[in-house]
Amino acid sequence: MLLGRALSLTAERHPERVAIAGERPLSYAEWDRRTNRLARGLSGLGIERGDRVAVVAGNGEPAASVHLACQKLGAGTVPLNVRYSPDELAYCVGDAAPKVLVCDEHTAALADDALTQLDPAQPPPIIHAGDELEALIGSQPDGALDVAVAEQDVSVMLYTAGTTGRPKGVPRSHHAEVFAGLAHVTQARYSPAGESTLCAMPMYHTMGLRSLVSMVLIGGTTTFLPSFSPEAALTAIEREQLSALYLVPTAFWALLQEPGAADGCASVRKLAYAGAAMTESLTTQLAEAFRPEVFINHYGSTEVYTFAVESDAIARPGSAGRPGLFTRLRLVEADPERRVAPDEQVAPGETGEIIASLASDEAFAGYWQRPDANERALRDGWYFTGDLGEIDDEGNLRVSGRIDDMVISGGENVHPLEVEDALARCDGVDEVAVAGVPDDKWGHAVTAFVVVAGETSGEDGARHIAEWTRAQSGLAAYKRPKRIVILDALPKSPVGKILRRELVAGNYEPRGEATP
Repeated sequence: MLLGRALSLTAERHPERVAIAGERPLSYAEWDRRTNRLARGLSGLGIERGDRVAVVAGNGEPAASVHLACQKLGAGTVPLNVRYSPDELAYCVGDAAPKVLVCDEHTAALADDALTQLDPAQPPPIIHAGDELEALIGSQPDGALDVAVAEQDVSVMLYTAGTTGRPKGVPRSHHAEVFAGLAHVTQARYSPAGESTLCAMPMYHTMGLRSLVSMVLIGGTTTFLPSFSPEAALTAIEREQLSALYLVPTAFWALLQEPGAADGCASVRKLAYAGAAMTESLTTQLAEAFRPEVFINHYGSTEVYTFAVESDAIARPGSAGRPGLFTRLRLVEADPERRVAPDEQVAPGETGEIIASLASDEAFAGYWQRPDANERALRDGWYFTGDLGEIDDEGNLRVSGRIDDMVISGGENVHPLEVEDALARCDGVDEVAVAGVPDDKWGHAVTAFVVVAGETSGEDGARHIAEWTRAQSGLAAYKRPKRIVILDALPKSPVGKILRRELVAGNYEPRGEATP
């Protein structure tokens, strides 16, 4: 269960298959030789088993090759967010203490700025993807290094988004990474006979890595997008005739807005989404446009790749399905004020916090140098996700929000996802996010922030949605938003997650408001 070995075995089975498509395609045989040479070059720079190599670069062959070369060395890669500020990047580099940092032309200035903030004894040398990396590869002979890499060696350390406080390092072993890849292949129903996908989610995020690793395991083809744009995605899908997409819901939504999206994506047979909830409306639109053979909702995290999978998102929109292939889940009492034990399970049908067994082959073993984070999230062999959910009458998991997103309004608990799903059915609503805004009367007022389609915007758009909410949403009175706020765009993270904390903090420019 070693990732570097998996690449070499795939190259032995299918040396002629295209591993990386695009302007500079590589076969598996060529990619295996290239990463062997790169591993030798990194070894010559003093990188050894157990060391770390930081990568702050856009999606592409160089970043992917560095990652796989490190796997052959027994060194862990540390992919870092290309949108970090210099201060954030400096923190992560100082925390991870890599031996080398790899950047590209778009991140070189960011890397330079960040490293000036570190202690003079700390900054690692920088390798620039391009001529410098090519020279390093070209200076080495062919042939694999003889390094005794172990399953429990760190394959990669991802940093979580850090919605509060500093980002946390999540070290993941070769064992966990390979099993996560195998789980994704199985759960997304990828075929070992000619599957191809778009690596559009950033490789500093678990979805981007999974897109890459799953193709390596089955000999599939990866097409990279340095960053997601719907126009570039549609062009790549049509040019390469890709068969599978794994994106966040906001990326799917943006893709659907492109003219000719359905025709351009005619080759796509398999859809998978993760990272956020998808509304029933968007699910239906995707089903009609793509008519996929497979359409799944993958629910998981950086720490434990799979929590649950809904294998038929069309039949059960909004469902997170059943526990993943290597996963055990429980729902326990949701109480952020005390340390709930894993055996304090809720009754069937009740809302509880979702927890996942750390015995999963896809699970991490604990945060990097953060005993405080381990204390909060790890308990008696279980990972406490902070997510809320219920088991429905069919035995499927429904994720209803985050413990810290739950709105307590007038003493009643309101889950944002339920309200968002209702409002998404209103004509003219493109995107919606619900949050609890501090309010003298209610404690927190349920507030809907909406991006509208077409010409109806501003005050008129807000009044239209407010009227529809009263008359047709089906929401109980206490769940209806106290305010409808029209925005040009919702604040989002680099991977498309809506940042409710920015809305709660008032960091937006309203284009219109109304009260249902």
